[in-house]
Amino acid sequence: MWTEKPLRPRTYLWQRPDWPQWRFDAAALAAPLAEVHRAQGHLAGRMADVGLPQRDQATLQALTQEVITTSAIEGETLDLDAVRSSIARRLGVDIGALAPADRHVDGVVDMVLDATQHHSQPLTAERLFGWHAALFPTGYSGHTRIQVGAWRKDAAGPMQVVSGPVSREKVHYEAPPAAQLPAKTAAFLQWFNNTPPVGDPLIHAGLAHLWLVTLHPFDDGNGRISRAVSDMALARAEGSAQRFYSLSAQIQRERKHYYDQLETTQHAPLDVTPWLDWFLGCLLRAVQGEESLLAGVLGKAQFWQRWADVPMNARQTLVLNRVLDGMEGKLNNAKWAAIAKCSSDTALRDINNLLAQGVLQRLDGGGRSTAYILVKTGSSAL
Repeated sequence: MWTEKPLRPRTYLWQRPDWPQWRFDAAALAAPLAEVHRAQGHLAGRMADVGLPQRDQATLQALTQEVITTSAIEGETLDLDAVRSSIARRLGVDIGALAPADRHVDGVVDMVLDATQHHSQPLTAERLFGWHAALFPTGYSGHTRIQVGAWRKDAAGPMQVVSGPVSREKVHYEAPPAAQLPAKTAAFLQWFNNTPPVGDPLIHAGLAHLWLVTLHPFDDGNGRISRAVSDMALARAEGSAQRFYSLSAQIQRERKHYYDQLETTQHAPLDVTPWLDWFLGCLLRAVQGEESLLAGVLGKAQFWQRWADVPMNARQTLVLNRVLDGMEGKLNNAKWAAIAKCSSDTALRDINNLLAQGVLQRLDGGGRSTAYILVKTGSSAL
């Protein structure tokens, strides 16, 4: 994980005399742009063929991935149940029993939902301050008190991104001085809100991400906020608040390349064709990868349609939804008790009830290690 500290002088994009006059080779990006648009159209077409409840479930799953992974990129692990429950509350999606509210999780969710659900509203400094305050509700990043809901002050020296052990840190980046932030962020916000997309709205999204992360305007949370801004630009480009894929989930899979691209770009001229080519490729892989999301949503709908007449309690609904959402590992008594927050005896009664109804099937083996799977629907396992 990168940490942020003061550093030694170097030359970066924002220090170039032609900053921020972005340049790129439109011809070189034409093919990747066309591929992304085709993939987006294909995914949107498939989602249009399913019902509203299935689209809501797909949005819930994609947004859950977005919140979990945009935090994971920065080394933060959020509780899956808390994230799903927070998003479901705000979207009005029924997922059965809800996990208790967690204000830190709620803050990340509020930022992501505000960026995507209200994408047509102007992006302002106050809005960014609100997102930042939501990310750090206690005023601390870890054990360090930070400037919250305001541009950084650089009290400890210039902002820098470094990695490695103390006294042997490798400097990756130095951000503009704090005194320059009001003018530089105002220029960014005017461009983001008032400038028609440069050639293609997907290019606009890629440039927005790079521009804001270059400014690094906050003490912490710059990566998450920059990814939220690119999601906002993508929602504008698609003209839809519904999200069926997660760019952050793909960035998390390609995390090393992501940081390498950012670092390389910061030391390059303002011709950002290589960065945009990588961004579009990552976006393409994010969209194409959500074919499995759609299959999961349709499978989940098929499962609940088949067992609609079987009465189930809140614990059973919660655990089965977790399995349907791709729970890691095998389902057994101990895992059931942990997910449902009940005793082993209660978990066993829940399981035996579903075995009797034919919803669950016992795998070979016995004792405490006995595992269970959902009964197949049609010719494919759920």
